[in-house]
Amino acid sequence: MPPGDNRPMETPGNLFCVAAPSGTGKSSLVKALLELDSRLAVSVSHTTRKPRGQEVDGREYHFIDEATFRAMVDRGDFFEHAQVHGNAYGTSREAIQQRLEGGEDVVLEIDWQGALQIKRLFPHAVLIFILPPSWEELMQRLNRRGEDSAEVIAQRMANARTEVAQARHFDYVIINALFETALFDLKTVVHSQRLKYAAQRRAKSQVFTLLGLS
Repeated sequence: MPPGDNRPMETPGNLFCVAAPSGTGKSSLVKALLELDSRLAVSVSHTTRKPRGQEVDGREYHFIDEATFRAMVDRGDFFEHAQVHGNAYGTSREAIQQRLEGGEDVVLEIDWQGALQIKRLFPHAVLIFILPPSWEELMQRLNRRGEDSAEVIAQRMANARTEVAQARHFDYVIINALFETALFDLKTVVHSQRLKYAAQRRAKSQVFTLLGLS
């Protein structure tokens, strides 16, 4: 599909979009899922924010400046892009499209705005929202990270109220109270999606044709 073409896409690969408020444990869950599931590939998003802690360019994100990001938007390089916590984030069109068309399953760590944009382009995309068990626990997790000032944490908590309200638009909701349980739930969603009739028909089209199924 050429840049700027926003027609819905059907591909043999499955696309999973995982969103959550900051501090909910989204990145840790996705990282653990990738270690357990060799069939999943992660698409690394672009962002204008600065790296945190031990983050590495090209691993957690492609860290770029505002001018580069804007040029990529103008060229139509992104499937979706959004402003989150004052920084820009975007999902590469080429990286995802090639993998999905090649039959790979792709997981995106993404904000809720981007997830809803992706759903319009990929109707079969699976949207998964990770919730904290309580506001108090979310606040404690943000404080334990030790990465942000009190003002930034307060802003993240305020933004989380808006973000959590979007969970109703997602296909699945996982509450990350106990990490191992949340990871099991995430694995279950991925496996269940692969076994759906439409997903099997896209991935195993030759089998369906041989059996006379449509």
